[in-house]
Amino acid sequence: MNFIDKLSAAWTRNNSLLCVGLDPDLARFPDELKDAPDGIVRFCKAIIDATADLACAFKPQIAYFAALGAEAQLEEICRYLRETYPHIPLILDAKRGDIGATAHQYAREAFERYGADAVTVNPYMGFDSVEPYMEWADRGVIVLCRTSNAGGSDLQFLDVGGQPLYQHVARLVAEKWNRNGQCALVVGATFPEELAQVRSIVGDMPLLVPGIGAQGGDVGATVRSGRTADGAGMMINSSRAIIYAKPEAGEDFAAAARRVARETRDEINRYRG
Repeated sequence: MNFIDKLSAAWTRNNSLLCVGLDPDLARFPDELKDAPDGIVRFCKAIIDATADLACAFKPQIAYFAALGAEAQLEEICRYLRETYPHIPLILDAKRGDIGATAHQYAREAFERYGADAVTVNPYMGFDSVEPYMEWADRGVIVLCRTSNAGGSDLQFLDVGGQPLYQHVARLVAEKWNRNGQCALVVGATFPEELAQVRSIVGDMPLLVPGIGAQGGDVGATVRSGRTADGAGMMINSSRAIIYAKPEAGEDFAAAARRVARETRDEINRYRG
């Protein structure tokens, strides 16, 4: 099953547009896991098990693992996801951007080493920096378009032939780059008007939407701006707000994560139409 088909099935199976991000920060771990040699694996597996029936995708951010020298633990977590929850897409958030043979090696890292269903990439260096990922014809290539950070406007709003650069990127991906039909775009929830513009350009192409939760994006505005006609089309990501949710009475960290994930999934669904 290719990335788009797996994602579509997950939207339906779990009645969810929620993508759960995995950003391990040892300083925020429960005390019993902070110094454990396998603490990252145990933490992430607990989050995955607690939220798997509420999510349409999981998105480990590679920098959080690499900074800790924990790539082997990331491999184990990715293997666990593939084997235990093979119906849920695994998105490696790497934002790679390089050309030729180097891009091919980054693609091997994402699709062979980690077995990801999709990977995030940076389009700044043009199509030949994205094309190597398409050699894996069943895998997703999720291209940065309108990012959720404030500084994204420094470049993404530059005028390109009478349109902002982010809209030019959206058209390029939708009309020229999507050779395997497995492309998606990253568009932040913090800019719902631009999210609506991208949706109007790309039709039903999936959008990975960061920026709710800790970044403060409005869920209702996000869903109304980015949903497709059938009320899907989005992977709305929340990371820190879920995985570091404050436990209530009687909860451990995984139960708290499940509660917030369920609340987030249900809030998203209220606006799907």
